[in-house]
Amino acid sequence: MRKTALLLLCASATLLSCQKKKLTEVVEVPLPAAEEKMTIGKPDDVSPNAGPFEMYKLPFAYDALAPNLDAMTMEMHYGRHYLTYTNNFNRLIDSTESAKLPIEEVFKKLNMGDADLRNNLGGYYNHTLFFETLIAKGQGQPGDTLANAIKRDFGSFELFRTKFEDAAERQFGSGWAWLITDKSGRLQVVATPNQDNPLMPGMPVKGTPILGIDVWEHAYYLSYQYRRKKYISNFFNIVNWDKVGERYENAIKK
Repeated sequence: MRKTALLLLCASATLLSCQKKKLTEVVEVPLPAAEEKMTIGKPDDVSPNAGPFEMYKLPFAYDALAPNLDAMTMEMHYGRHYLTYTNNFNRLIDSTESAKLPIEEVFKKLNMGDADLRNNLGGYYNHTLFFETLIAKGQGQPGDTLANAIKRDFGSFELFRTKFEDAAERQFGSGWAWLITDKSGRLQVVATPNQDNPLMPGMPVKGTPILGIDVWEHAYYLSYQYRRKKYISNFFNIVNWDKVGERYENAIKK
């Protein structure tokens, strides 16, 4: 009995030793090497296919808008999404009469039932306006003519900003919020889903966009994740109000 007990004890000890050894072997598997650094390119590296409508050339590096928009988001948004919409739009209108028209005229002729053209025309136009609006050092508030128009139509810049941010935040899912000039020259805030905008036929409120914010997740999710409201607020830190004012003055001259 004593010899049998000793054999069992030895067997148990051996099994425990093996288990410990196996456990140690699992724990001590070498960890992967440190993650490679992500390489961020340059806006000048983006090369769209030839076509009648060109991409807006971003005049600053992808990291110039940080911390309001991070470099990775900017590279993906500009160099992937905007590029794709541009190439698709040019491909769709190639060899058609629309290829020779100003972009506003293309919208007038748009068949809203043509989902492919509708989405890519909107995607191209909307992103062009969006990227033209961005500036590394925001200008705080508009001046001159636009400032007076905002005060006239909203009461104050603060009231306009609240209305604009609310429209952007309330836009369910993907879409845009806009500051537009309607046909009477008045300013309005509206929102549209997907890649629609107020230049398209059949929109509830028609007008010329002079400011737009992209609230698709690709525009902000890497930095802000679910905090869309924070992204919308920080957007005002990087608005080129000179450009928005220029658009407003051009719109009221038409």
